[in-house]
Amino acid sequence: MPLITSISGIRGTIGGKPGENLTPIDVVSFSCAYGAWLKDQNKKSKKSHLKIAIGRDARPSGLLVQNLVSSVMISMGIDVLDLGLSTTPTVEMMVSMKSCDGGIVITASHNPVEWNALKLLNSKGEFLSASDGEKILAYSNSREFDFLDVHQIGKIMPFDSGIEEHIDAILNLDDVDVEAIRNANFKVAVDAVNSTGGISVPVLLEALGVENQELLYCEPNGKFPHNPEPLRKHLDDICNLVATSNCDLGVVVDPDVDRLVFVSEDGELFGEEYTLVAVADYLLSKSNGNCVSNLSSSRALNDVAIRHNSKYFASAVGEVNVVEKMKECGAIIGGEGNGGIIYSPLHYGRDSLVGIALFLTHLAKLKSLNEGLTVSALRSSYPNYFMAKEKIALSSSVDLEKLMNQVASQFENEKVSRIDGVKIDFKESWVHMRKSNTEPIVRIYTEAKSIGEAEALASRFVNQLSNLGQ
Repeated sequence: MPLITSISGIRGTIGGKPGENLTPIDVVSFSCAYGAWLKDQNKKSKKSHLKIAIGRDARPSGLLVQNLVSSVMISMGIDVLDLGLSTTPTVEMMVSMKSCDGGIVITASHNPVEWNALKLLNSKGEFLSASDGEKILAYSNSREFDFLDVHQIGKIMPFDSGIEEHIDAILNLDDVDVEAIRNANFKVAVDAVNSTGGISVPVLLEALGVENQELLYCEPNGKFPHNPEPLRKHLDDICNLVATSNCDLGVVVDPDVDRLVFVSEDGELFGEEYTLVAVADYLLSKSNGNCVSNLSSSRALNDVAIRHNSKYFASAVGEVNVVEKMKECGAIIGGEGNGGIIYSPLHYGRDSLVGIALFLTHLAKLKSLNEGLTVSALRSSYPNYFMAKEKIALSSSVDLEKLMNQVASQFENEKVSRIDGVKIDFKESWVHMRKSNTEPIVRIYTEAKSIGEAEALASRFVNQLSNLGQ
């Protein structure tokens, strides 16, 4: 598998040849580029040493990669706050809480165990902008790095309270009601895919007053028991556990704990698209406001916003774009349809832990009004949509911008967005077509009132793009 280098970081499979896989040489080179960019960002600073936070998920290559990254940082005179096994949102929060100048999360997120990656953060604990990412790529290509002598090197400072402080911050949020959750006496199953969700989710649940837990794959040894992407086809074990153990719900997170999926009491998925919908429903019911998701996320979020006399805004695909739009419109809640929750009063990053706390608060408050309420009943209270996802490889000679303009021009009477590729909103469905950031393909996402309609719509536009691209 080729090494993938982008404005958001570097990722690939461990081992192999430099430039083709994620090898020590590639890790060191890219870490040097990040360090050079960080020093350039702070060249007017009078600090004796800059400082970054580093944490990793539990995959077996994590410590190897972290040691390489940390060594590069201290050799460039940058101190390292070593969070060890951590979560992506925890690293993001520690950057700001501990006055760091940046951060690196060592995780390949939902990719299989063979993969690893470096996610890069700015001084706010947020993913880098496109322009900053381009600067780091330029440094990486130039390889003009400056290392310090032995008297000026940085130091590594172990810090093992990051997750604890992250959870404390969640418990102190006005929108999290620990007493209501405790009184609801929930029984919750957890699948943490043997990564750092196993050392964060159970502790969070206990702090929220959830004493009755069924833990599945919560040993942070990096031995993923199933494909770590939290899709239904990978989650038979927890779906069966929830149903047979009479749990109120199940909680599923990916290896770095920024994607969140719930399982209803009947063993069926609540739906990763509906994680954000449910949390937004709770928050907007308290106080109307604004919410954001990307263009490829469910229309159900807009429906919920309208229900609460609130406003919905769409961004281009990508967490950094969602965050930018949230700041622009002052949204309290945002995220992506893959189960990513961004709650602005805490921090601007996808965070499964705060998502769990907000969802359980919502459910607990509803149960106090209707004791028989179930998670599946909550799900049925939301508009029911179905999505289909296709992709198409086009010749490198095709002018993609011209192609997208041709498609858009054919639907002038519909609501068309060109924020990111082309999205066409029909009365009861939509289609979104955009160039992939990581593969030489065009992704086609659709949503409709039935899976058959969604799949038919996707096939229609696959054929249309194929014909136009010939």
